[in-house]
Parts: sequence; C-alpha cells; structure tokens
Amino acid sequence: MENIAAVIFDLGKVLLDWNPAYFYAAHFPDDSAGLERFLTAIVTPAWIAEMDAGKPASTAMAELSARHPDHAHLIGLWQTGWPHMLRGEIGGTVDVLAELRARGLRLYSLTNFSVETYPVACARFPFLDWFEHAVVSGEVGLVKPDRRIFELAIARCRIEPGRSVFIDDMPANVAAAKACGLNALQFTTPSALRASLRELGLLGG
Repeated sequence: MENIAAVIFDLGKVLLDWNPAYFYAAHFPDDSAGLERFLTAIVTPAWIAEMDAGKPASTAMAELSARHPDHAHLIGLWQTGWPHMLRGEIGGTVDVLAELRARGLRLYSLTNFSVETYPVACARFPFLDWFEHAVVSGEVGLVKPDRRIFELAIARCRIEPGRSVFIDDMPANVAAAKACGLNALQFTTPSALRASLRELGLLGG
C-alpha cells in the first residue's frame, strides 16, 4: 500500500448517529413489531435514497402517502421529525477524525444525504467544517454505491485512490470504493476503526 495522504469519511452511522427509529418509536408505544414494519416496509432505505439523490422531501412524502394512505399521517411527519432522527455525533469516531486532522491528513466526506437535511447537520456539528471538501449525494444527483459518485469524489477532491482510505458502514459502498481503487474500510465501531488506522500507520499507539 502506498503512503496514505487522504481519508474520506461517510457520515451517517459513522460520524453521525442517525436512525428514523429515534423519532418514530414514540408513535408506536408498546409495538416494536409495528415500528419495525413501518421502518422496513414503508419508509424504506430505497425511499430514503430517493431524497438522498435529490428528490424534494415534499414530493417523496406525497408519493409515498399516495401508495400507503393508511400511513399518510406518519409519513407526513418525516420532514419535521428528521432532526429528531439525528441523535448526535459518534464521539469515538469524531475523536479519530480530530487525530487525523492533527496529523495533517487531507480529510473529505462522501455521503448519501438529502440536500435539504445536510445543512441541518452542518449547523449542529462544527466538525463537519473540518473536511476540505464534501461530496453530498443530494447535491450531485448520485448515491452510493453508484460507481459514478466515487469517480466524481476522486476527481473533485483531487486524490490518488491508492493513497486514500475510504470509511463507510455499508458493505456495498465499501465494495464499490474498492472497485474504484480506493483502500476501503467497513466501519463497525470507533475502536475497530482506530485499530485499522493504526495498522495503516495513520494513528499512533
């Protein structure tokens, strides 16, 4: 492996603790099975990806409500409820980010994020300003694991794939990054990430 010069972070579930259940659980008191069905069959990852790709939340909500009128009220709460789905930062990973920054690594983010909600996160978490550049899916109209968003990130961030590390919690995104020549790590926990970066010589003991 060549000397690593840049590290590219996913945001959700790597640096930011985001989960729709944090908001919707209150609407399913004593009904964990109902909550799970709503999250897996109604507000699905595929539906969320439409907004991450640039579709306005109002449009996505209206379309989904038309398909699932029995859940229209809950679907209609998505946009106003979104800030409550973002519980906070994942502190251990932010600590890793801060150490990489102190060591002079070039830092970037590549994230599936709605163009409407990304500013909400930026306003709450100052560390998002540490990145030299952020490639946000909603702004570019592409979502991971589409190879084209990785190619766009490589070009925009002016990085050498072989000298860069990409960190993401989703196996499909990690595989896509590797296919583009990036050194990619699947995030599980901050401590495991720290260990992997230490093995690469990016963090001290």
